[in-house]
This record gives sequence, structure tokens and C-alpha cells, in this order.
Amino acid sequence: MTEPETPVPWTGPEWDDPALTRLAERLRDAHRRVAPLPAETRRRLIRHLLVITDLAKRDPELAARKLEVFLSDFHRAPDAR
Repeated sequence: MTEPETPVPWTGPEWDDPALTRLAERLRDAHRRVAPLPAETRRRLIRHLLVITDLAKRDPELAARKLEVFLSDFHRAPDAR
């Protein structure tokens, strides 16, 4: 009988894609900016961010463009911080 292998802790992906890393960082930043907003506004904006996050799995370039538009609109909004 063999001993079970000790699992190796995951240290991240074996590859590095700067564009995807940048997109992930910008999505995290967008979520942080939305978090302190009033509940109704926050829920609406988080839904948009979740759609962009889901799109990033299939088309990261399009997701990056949509995130750029989202952030641009967000910064111009009167209730943005």
C-alpha cells in the first residue's frame, strides 16, 4: 500500500499574461470603488462588474474595453467616490 501524496500548495498559474493580470487588478479596483456606495447603486454597479468579469473568461480584450467604459462612466457619475 502506498502513502497518499502530500498536496503541494497552489502558488498561482504557471504562466504570466500581463494583459489578464492588469484586467484582474482593474476589476478588483473597480469592486473596491463600488463597495462604499449606497446599497441600491452598489447592487446595480456590481451586476455590471459581474457581467464584465464573466465576459473576461471568453473575451478578455472586449472585457477590458467594457471595463474602461464602465470606469470612465463611474468617474463622471455624481455619486462616485
